Amino acid sequence: MRIHVMELMEGDLLIEDTYNSYGLHILSASTILDQYEINKLLNHEIDYVEIAYRETSVNAMRPARKRDSAVTEKKYNLAVDGIKDVFKRAIANGKIVDEEVMKNFGPLVDNFKQERDVVSLLLTLNNNDDYTYQHCVQVGILSYYISKWMGSTEEKALIAGKAGYLHDVGKSNISITILNKPAKLSVDEFNEMKKHTLYGYQLISKSLNQPEVAFAALQHHERLDGTGYPLGIKAEKIQPISKIVAVADIYSAMISSRVFQKEKDMLQVLKELHRMSFSEIDPEVCMVFIKNMLPHFIGKKVSLSNGEVGTIIMTNPSDFFRPLIQINENFVDLSSRRELQITKLYI
Repeated sequence: MRIHVMELMEGDLLIEDTYNSYGLHILSASTILDQYEINKLLNHEIDYVEIAYRETSVNAMRPARKRDSAVTEKKYNLAVDGIKDVFKRAIANGKIVDEEVMKNFGPLVDNFKQERDVVSLLLTLNNNDDYTYQHCVQVGILSYYISKWMGSTEEKALIAGKAGYLHDVGKSNISITILNKPAKLSVDEFNEMKKHTLYGYQLISKSLNQPEVAFAALQHHERLDGTGYPLGIKAEKIQPISKIVAVADIYSAMISSRVFQKEKDMLQVLKELHRMSFSEIDPEVCMVFIKNMLPHFIGKKVSLSNGEVGTIIMTNPSDFFRPLIQINENFVDLSSRRELQITKLYI
């Protein structure tokens, strides 16, 4: 049967050779799919494949793994509570205990490994409460995903996830009045806020034997063109893992609702990241992130600038943000209808 790659499950059996748009052979018929092969199809922007009917495939011999939303939410909340405890310990004792970090973050990653719809997941779990702590959890999740999408081993991806989870731990040393201020920070307050990168680096360095995790805390606000902080360093001096966490950090911050900021549309945030990839954030990391996030928008409803509402049914590999839209029985190719824009995405 013909199926969209977003609906694939581990154990599905390919019954036809699969090629990308350039004619490059990607996977052979008779391949039993696991997460690696499914990610490979996504990375090559393949939309549909032919698989054996599931009652005759390997999935017949084992139950399909589906995300239990209640279990996921519980583990997410445990991870949020866990980072709160990390902050409290940092305030009280000036250190982090690695076992406590992984006790809360590890199970969350394990639960998310089979997640297909990252877009809906992030919005489902996002709310207005405890922004700082939820942001840490989201950046940890996204950093893990980005690292995996870039071809990292599970061990390296977990380190990236931990780096994202702990990237803002230095905020434990920042006054709560500054962290929760419902208005724009003064110059002095912003200068103090920027020190969370230094505080985080110092805290992680003396607590964990993982320099890359400490550097991510220090450098996640640095920019390739030298306009970032705290040191204003440029591309070649920024650690690879810090570049991953930087992208995850920006994305999570922009999609989140805060007292002084309304959350932005996920698709619009990807467009903003794309713009930043030309000078501020790592273009390779950014492109990997965008290419792997865009397939998750297939099947989502959107409003267009002419007031019509339709559904994204296919992404455009040559024009990321102008997909094919279905409106009732009609199809609108935004790559050729330049006068139209997507104004809102519905999850």
